[in-house]
Amino acid sequence: MSRAVLSLGSNLGDRLGFLRIALDAVRPALVAVSGVYETKPWGVEDQPDFLNAVCLVDDPARDQWDWLRTGQAAERAAERVREQRWGPRTLDVDIVTVDGVRSDDPELLLPHPGTPDRASVLIPWLEIEPDAELPGRGPIADLLAALPEADRAGVRLRPDLTLA
Repeated sequence: MSRAVLSLGSNLGDRLGFLRIALDAVRPALVAVSGVYETKPWGVEDQPDFLNAVCLVDDPARDQWDWLRTGQAAERAAERVREQRWGPRTLDVDIVTVDGVRSDDPELLLPHPGTPDRASVLIPWLEIEPDAELPGRGPIADLLAALPEADRAGVRLRPDLTLA
């Protein structure tokens, strides 16, 4: 183990700076990072737009729980406060998938259950890993194509912002 796909999001404060905190937390294992995308909020819509990115990481010494703890540590470093599900946040690090591992543990559902419905994850992931598949769901290109056009159109690349 383990190669993982992580989804990063921020819609409060220094959004780009908070995404960089997450990348710094995984930098030794970083394989690739997408461009930065601006997206409308999902779930709770009355909040600021998000900046989103996806990264691929690989570290044979880490398992899915290590990636979860790393993401949680980055969220703490960004002073994330959990007040409302799908509410505004300084940083959100979701573990999308780890080496095809399946988990129904409430603390770590794998693959991440929201992934097939979120263009904000699928578009950046497709950018850096075009042949990727979501375990049990199929190619991410097919999942993205199945989403409504409005969902896909709501994810806008911000070429003026970079994480690399």
